[in-house]
Amino acid sequence: MPLDSWFTANLACPVDHTSLTADSAELVCANGHRYPVVDGVPVMLRPDVPSTIVLADASLQRARGAGIDQRAPELYLESLGISEDEKRGVLDLAAAGSAIDPVVAYLIAATNGLMYRHLIGSLSAYPIPDLALPPGSGRRLVDVGCSWGRWSIAASRLGYEVLGVDPSLGAVMAARRVARQLNLPNRYVVADARYLPLPADAVDVTYSYSVLQHFSFDDATMAIGEMGRVLKPRGIARVQMPTRFGIRCLYHQARRSFRDATGFEVRYWTLAALASTFSRHIGPVRFEVDGYFGIGLQRADEPLMTPSLRRVLHASEFLKAISRRFRPLIGIADSVFVEATARA
Repeated sequence: MPLDSWFTANLACPVDHTSLTADSAELVCANGHRYPVVDGVPVMLRPDVPSTIVLADASLQRARGAGIDQRAPELYLESLGISEDEKRGVLDLAAAGSAIDPVVAYLIAATNGLMYRHLIGSLSAYPIPDLALPPGSGRRLVDVGCSWGRWSIAASRLGYEVLGVDPSLGAVMAARRVARQLNLPNRYVVADARYLPLPADAVDVTYSYSVLQHFSFDDATMAIGEMGRVLKPRGIARVQMPTRFGIRCLYHQARRSFRDATGFEVRYWTLAALASTFSRHIGPVRFEVDGYFGIGLQRADEPLMTPSLRRVLHASEFLKAISRRFRPLIGIADSVFVEATARA
């Protein structure tokens, strides 16, 4: 598939932020940094820095033509971060001609939360959430850590020009397939949230859900700084994060004896630390509750939920409504949105 000229016109080298040109099956910057293009998708991961997740390394390897799972090369199974049993399930769904993308059917719990585990392999509809943003009117939004693109789809339906960014080549390819299935013009690129392949002041909104919580505090701070760099003056960063004193979050911290997180485990931030970090790197901050009793619960997903999960959702929505009037309740929310406005 030929490379969309939009990428050369709008992306930038993630190392030095210089412009790019297309050279055969690669993008090249003026300083000679080269990035492979796989079936029309730029893979702009930096090989010179440690990755935040091992599937990024698999994406780079696949982009260079190595480590290919020959059972279904078009599904990029090697870069999904799923088990061998789950890969077999993806293959079975693909062979059966599922109306739901088979990769999405097996990424659902990873992207929507562990409470969605009952849907793995049996998803009947794409769970597209409600996006609490004003109409896009053609403004540009970058979905950082987009996975299969549920928030990208929500943004596109609101009228944003969407670029989805994720380190998983397999997830990005699934996102592109789903966008095409739904007749949406979204674009996707394989890249690292800490090194966004965009020039400064390039986008109106940076959005991220259930991503930075898995980064070390230093890596998350780098990614927040990158969001600030690429935002236009007065642009908005809207990022979901778990909190240290949320009811369910405290339970999970207790289960690991309150030790420091390692690897891809969730990090729990205080509201004060979030406010300080986002304010320092982007601009003025406000908080909004995303949910209680867990991370990932979305009202739009209610038709897909079990009866017990619906009860949890209703309790969360009840407390969320109260928190809009009684602001101290934000302090025990499990999941919050941090919204920061870039300085002019």
